[in-house]
Amino acid sequence: MNSYNMRWVLSLFGTAIGAGVLFLPINAGMGGLLPLIVILILAYPMVYLAHRGLCRFVLGSKNPSDDITFVSETYFGAGGGFAVTVLYFFAILPILLVYSANLTTTFIDFWINQLGFAEPSRLLVSFIIVTVLMLFSTLGEVLVTKVMSVLVFPFIAILIIISLMLIPYWNGALFTNVDFGTVTTSNFWLTLWLVIPVMVFAFNHSPIISSLACSCKREFKDEAEKNSSNIISKAIILMIVVVFFFVFSCALCLTPQDFANAKTQNVNILTYIANRFPESAFLAFLAPIIAIVAMSKSFLGHYLGSQEGLNGILYKASNGKIQGKKANTITAIVTFLIAWYVAYANPSVIGIIESIGGPVLAILLFLMPTYCIYKFEVLKKYKSPILDTFIVIMGLIAISAAINKLL
Repeated sequence: MNSYNMRWVLSLFGTAIGAGVLFLPINAGMGGLLPLIVILILAYPMVYLAHRGLCRFVLGSKNPSDDITFVSETYFGAGGGFAVTVLYFFAILPILLVYSANLTTTFIDFWINQLGFAEPSRLLVSFIIVTVLMLFSTLGEVLVTKVMSVLVFPFIAILIIISLMLIPYWNGALFTNVDFGTVTTSNFWLTLWLVIPVMVFAFNHSPIISSLACSCKREFKDEAEKNSSNIISKAIILMIVVVFFFVFSCALCLTPQDFANAKTQNVNILTYIANRFPESAFLAFLAPIIAIVAMSKSFLGHYLGSQEGLNGILYKASNGKIQGKKANTITAIVTFLIAWYVAYANPSVIGIIESIGGPVLAILLFLMPTYCIYKFEVLKKYKSPILDTFIVIMGLIAISAAINKLL
């Protein structure tokens, strides 16, 4: 693990592990012990194979400057490549907007409830937050990944500290009434069905995968696939160790009914725990700080993907006239204005947009790379029927559950 690999491992972790991890314990814990064990087993192969497939999709072109928007044109032609670029952009942009809005709300709540100050102007707060995030986002890939790497360390530390703080509240409720016959019941399968898209979102780092692939092409040339797969694997192992320690620690101090109550109240797991154990006021103070750090670093990682998408749209719509620094400037201005508006207005439509982006993301992450492996000669060397079938099934489950959320 040299400094290059470590920087990218932490950047992938930082992109993936954001606010979603604060809701994963709720969805996973409602079904008791057995669904938790099943998703723990599924987590690594599902997340690793999907992201490795997307990385290989980008590595199909040896040109280091060819990111996902240009590679998709190589595979599908001008029209198909443009369609994939648009889908890629609209799969990532909604998540970016959700982070900008939720960051503003979380900061204002923290300012009022924890710090005890008067309510500030949302217009001003949203402007400052989005401006700071965009300034960091436009520093370039190397600096962005370095900033994310720095933010990751305190986030990992805080998650582990909170998991350890919950140990005195552990009880045996999770292990009581464990009936292995429940795997034949509809509730067990319903819990798994609904938790898979949440897990996909909680571990999703696809927006930064294209940047990783391009960087590895520059750094390792013909060894890019081997090294990028190694980086992705180590990042996911780190995610699983930290996140599932947190998930199981939460599950061991609460009951399935507690998780159902948290879902009904529409609060994240730390907020519910702080209310459930009022003597842990420290948690109530930590919760918004964790959320702010988590969403800030995820915003930076998602911006790299969003920038690629919009730059690709501008390039193709202008027949190559808008590219490089000019495209980056236009992308930054457009993203800033949209993110600032959404952060200020905080429209309720965000949830619907996110649900629409979910299926699109699953298509791009699970289905498209697998299809390309069997369609295009340059990728056929990666064929593995058993693993490919598994990842397609997981993708279809994630898509169907996300669509069900819309309905």
